[in-house]
Amino acid sequence: MNIGAHVRGGGNLVGSLRAGEEIGVTSIQVFVQSPRAWKPTQYAPEVTAAFREAQREHPSITHTFVHATYLINLATGDPELYAKSVAALTHNLAVGRAMGASGVVLHLGSHRGAGFDEVVEPVAAALRRALDEAGDAPLGVSCPILIENAAGAGGTVGRSLEEIERVIDAAGAPEGLGVCLDTQHLWASGVDYATPDGAEAVVEEVARRVGAARLACLHLNDSKVELGANRDRHANLGEGTIGAALESLVGHPAIRDLPLLLEVPGAGGGPRASDVAAARELVERGIARYDQPHTTRRGATATKKRATKEAP
Repeated sequence: MNIGAHVRGGGNLVGSLRAGEEIGVTSIQVFVQSPRAWKPTQYAPEVTAAFREAQREHPSITHTFVHATYLINLATGDPELYAKSVAALTHNLAVGRAMGASGVVLHLGSHRGAGFDEVVEPVAAALRRALDEAGDAPLGVSCPILIENAAGAGGTVGRSLEEIERVIDAAGAPEGLGVCLDTQHLWASGVDYATPDGAEAVVEEVARRVGAARLACLHLNDSKVELGANRDRHANLGEGTIGAALESLVGHPAIRDLPLLLEVPGAGGGPRASDVAAARELVERGIARYDQPHTTRRGATATKKRATKEAP
C-alpha cells in the first residue's frame, strides 16, 4: 500500500518531503511552478540535485510526482497558446527529470469544440516535442509524461481511455508516455467501478488500450457530483457520491500497490493526516473484498485471460 498526497513544494523542493512526512504519506505530488501562471520557476542544478539525494535517502517516501501547470492546453487551435503550452510542459518535464521524479502528470487540455479527431496529431506532436527537448534524466531515472483522464466536461481531451490510447498511438507509443487515472474523473465520466466486476473492467481496459505497465499512479478522490455528471469536483473520502464504491477499485490486485495520491480539499488546505488515515482504511477494506477466501471474484482470477497491449 502506497498512500500519497499533493503537498506544497516550497522554493527548495526538499520542503515537500517534510510536508509529506507531517501527514504520513509514502508518496508526494508537487507543482514546480505556479499552477495558474505561465512564468516558470527556475531551479539551480544544486537544488534539484539536493532533492534527488533527499528523495533517494528518505526512509518512508518512495515516489515523487510533478503535476504540470493547469494552464497547459495542447489541444488549442490558438498558435500562441499552443506554443506557450508546449514550452510549459517541456519546462515542467525538465524539472521533473532533474528532480528524479517518477512522472509528470498532465491534463491534455480542451479542443473547445473543434472535435477530438482534429486535435489528435497536434497533441501527439506536442508530447513528442516535450519528450525530446526536456533534457536527459539522471542515470537510472525514468520520468514519463503521465496523461490524466478527464472528467468529460466540454471539449476536454482524454475523457476516455480510448482517447488516451489514440493520443499515445499517434505519438508513436514512446516509453516516455504513461497514464494517471483519477478516480473522481472516472466516476464523473460515467465509469462505474462500484463492484469488483466493474473495477476489473477498468483494469482490463487499461491493459487492452494502453498496456498495464503504463499505469503509474492514481489520483484518489471522492466526488461532489454524481456518476456521469462530467464535472471535475473533488471531495474528501467518504464525503462524496462514490463513497464505499472506491473500495472495489483501490483494492484490486492490479491497483492496490500503485502510488495512490490524494487530491482532496481537506479542510480547505489540501490533504491532512486524517485524510491519509482514511485512505489507508479504504484500501484495507478494498483488499478485504478480494482476499477473503470464501468469496469468488472475476477480478481476482481473470488476469491470465486479459488482452494486453504490448508493454512500453
